[in-house]
Amino acid sequence: MDDIVKQAMAKWPNVPDCFGWLGLDARGQWFLRDDATQAQGAFPDSKGSLLEHEKLLAFIARNYAHDDQGRWFFQNGPQRVYVELEAAPLVWRLQPDGQVQAHTGVLAMPEACIVDEQGRAYFMTALGLGLVHSLDVGLVADGLEQGRWPQEEVPAARLAQRFGFIPSPAQHQTAQM
Repeated sequence: MDDIVKQAMAKWPNVPDCFGWLGLDARGQWFLRDDATQAQGAFPDSKGSLLEHEKLLAFIARNYAHDDQGRWFFQNGPQRVYVELEAAPLVWRLQPDGQVQAHTGVLAMPEACIVDEQGRAYFMTALGLGLVHSLDVGLVADGLEQGRWPQEEVPAARLAQRFGFIPSPAQHQTAQM
């Protein structure tokens, strides 16, 4: 986490959390979801505006984490902005050396490959579960045929509970009230 973010958190410790305003799609793209977008429906049916500013994307990536409940968030200065997830909290790209790189730029080593009933591939790593980017699914299929990773089938509806993440912190927050 950036030092400036830590300083802002210390200076303003009681800033309310933000829900529903940021989404992460299945290709690792961030979407800003204003009030009008949220009124049109839940993410990803109503995505919002694609974020494309490189420095903003890098700032989000450096300050992306999860809490003890499994809600992923972007720490925006003193405010925690919880993220709506289309598929998983991370989106992986395969690297030539066998590691995977998250949409945030962080590298990890796959521990297992999870496949859902729709044929989508996920990697479990020390950082958590992430969906394999659609452009790398062929490489994963080759790796599975070669026995590079243990494989397990898990229905998509059970992934969040099994791997400890909350796909929609906004809906979860509303249900808790």
